[in-house]
Amino acid sequence: MPKADKPTLPSAETLRAPAAAQSAPPADAPARPATGPDVIAGYLPHLSGSPGVYRMIGADGEVLYVGKARNLKKRVSSYARGGGHNNRITSMIAQTAAMEFVTTATESEALLLEANLIKIHRPRFNVLMRDDKSFANILIARDHEAPQLRKHRGARTRKGDYFGPFASAGAVNRTIHTLQRAFLLRTCTDSVYESRTRPCLLYQIKRCAGPCTGEISLADYNKLADEAAAFLRGEGSRVRDELQQKMEAASAELDFERAAIYRDRLAALAQITARQDINLDGIEDADIFAAAQEGGQTCVQVFFFRGGQNWGNRANFPRADQQQTVEEVLSAFIAQFYDAQPAPPTVLVSHDLPERELLSEALSLKAERKVRVHAPKRGEKRAAVEHAQRNAREALGRRLAESASQARLLEGLVDAFGLQDAPRRIEVYDNSHIQGGQAVGGMIVAGREGFVKSHYRKFNIKAADLTPGDDFGMMREVLRRRFTRLMKEAARAPDAPAAGSLRDARDDEEVGHTPSLRGPQARSNPAPDDADPDAFPAWPDLVLIDGGQGQLSAASEVFAELGINDVPLVAVAKGPERNAGRERFFMPGRSPFSLEPRDPVLYFIQRLRDEAHRFAIGAHRTRRKNANVANPLDEIAGIGPTRKRALLNHFGSAKAVSRAGLDDLAAVPGISRSMAEAIYNHFHDK
Repeated sequence: MPKADKPTLPSAETLRAPAAAQSAPPADAPARPATGPDVIAGYLPHLSGSPGVYRMIGADGEVLYVGKARNLKKRVSSYARGGGHNNRITSMIAQTAAMEFVTTATESEALLLEANLIKIHRPRFNVLMRDDKSFANILIARDHEAPQLRKHRGARTRKGDYFGPFASAGAVNRTIHTLQRAFLLRTCTDSVYESRTRPCLLYQIKRCAGPCTGEISLADYNKLADEAAAFLRGEGSRVRDELQQKMEAASAELDFERAAIYRDRLAALAQITARQDINLDGIEDADIFAAAQEGGQTCVQVFFFRGGQNWGNRANFPRADQQQTVEEVLSAFIAQFYDAQPAPPTVLVSHDLPERELLSEALSLKAERKVRVHAPKRGEKRAAVEHAQRNAREALGRRLAESASQARLLEGLVDAFGLQDAPRRIEVYDNSHIQGGQAVGGMIVAGREGFVKSHYRKFNIKAADLTPGDDFGMMREVLRRRFTRLMKEAARAPDAPAAGSLRDARDDEEVGHTPSLRGPQARSNPAPDDADPDAFPAWPDLVLIDGGQGQLSAASEVFAELGINDVPLVAVAKGPERNAGRERFFMPGRSPFSLEPRDPVLYFIQRLRDEAHRFAIGAHRTRRKNANVANPLDEIAGIGPTRKRALLNHFGSAKAVSRAGLDDLAAVPGISRSMAEAIYNHFHDK
């Protein structure tokens, strides 16, 4: 295939709604753009039959859908007819107020651009990857005289050999630790390498060859790096044979210490290969995608094979409409998956996708080499695909079971706290500090599918007027910052109750709860008829606070100050002697109460509180660690990473920099005379 430019974000002329497609609103109605098939039909005279990408946009400017077409005019005319569509497409057409188009040279370029725009805009009516975090890779960096072994995420800008992706960061860490034992490669940073004067502990425990202090020549060390790269490329048998021969030769020469080193390296290599779940003949570099669909949800299981080794798997649950077929979901998922990941030469799929050839062409265009998307029917590859599909069905079954259990627990909160409906978003807050030092507030979020870690937030306590250890003041600062920002970023619909709002007075009279206060400033999670029911809300339906009446009062003050009176607040206090199971709950206008010791809802609340506690303590420990290892060079204005690295490479440590003379500082590359004076004055201000 001839080499072509990779598609970029649209820079070509786009077509917007023509004036003829806009209808004047009635005099007594608010101005609102026209929507529906008539608006779409207004574009047809301006469209050609070329391939391209189109965006359907709602009245509020939200991108509803991103699609690609071999013939833009034919595709848009099908929407303009209005009839013959399923409910999802019909609803999408009815909400469309404008469209934008970008023409491309080929349909494969349109497919790549479509995947890119979907990840940017995350349209409501598209299949969406829920977790598009980059996968971890192993990098043998070659931009240094002594190659470094390290974990890598993101763009591959550094010179070196990349191996991956791995299914999890834990798998990468375990592999790196074993590779250290097998090939003795360094994992230290370049600045640490340059400053070493004697071998570090990793050399002593036989995890590094010690190139920093000349324990091994650079030529021999680079041979070790080449062996590691060959092993990760799938040439493990050749590397093992060479080590076996070297071990036997050392043993024949009675050099048993050197033979033991080769023996240990062989054992480490055997450990890597033994950890693979399934290693199949005939599969070298390939990804396997297997999908299962049930109960309105789809699971896509991805297995990674590199060099004939299984590097793990990951279960993905893309967001898709229930009416979309498993083939449609799988095809859209693969296109988005490789938007940021390099595709291997072979991609095996569990279903024969209608656009399989187009997908192969698009991935080949992006990778600038041949990529084959194949649905095997027999043999070892089919067995591997069936194994992946079995994992997908099992993962989906577990998720459906967990979702049902989670739904029952959320319904239990309705009775426990007198809510109107089961909460869709729960936020839990906790603080962590040591006598007021490095105080951090933590917020964790839970929903219908468990903990939503992408929404976790930490708050470094900044108020200078707080008394050290003032938990109430810390809680006020955290909640004020959180909800002040939320009110700016997320629209609030007045006079509409939240999903988790307290029951109204009539219900409260029946169960003995205090009625909630709901006024013109009441907040809600907007839920219009055309809103996406699966979208995770920005506003919480229930706020849990770790603490007692004091923390509840502090939170209530902040909510009253901000005019928020429709978010249920509950403080969870540890029981007598801090025993789990004897917690006391505090709510505004209600006497403190407890739940039954073996109530599943109580266990659920304990899990939420413990997760908030864990997250806050972890954030506090990180902040305290950073404060303990803070580099004094960071405090000097004008000293960035480059100059800091130059100073440390030249002097070896920050303490040596502080003792250096003015002329010595000025002699460092990149340090001007005026900057040297600033550094000298920083350490000699007395």
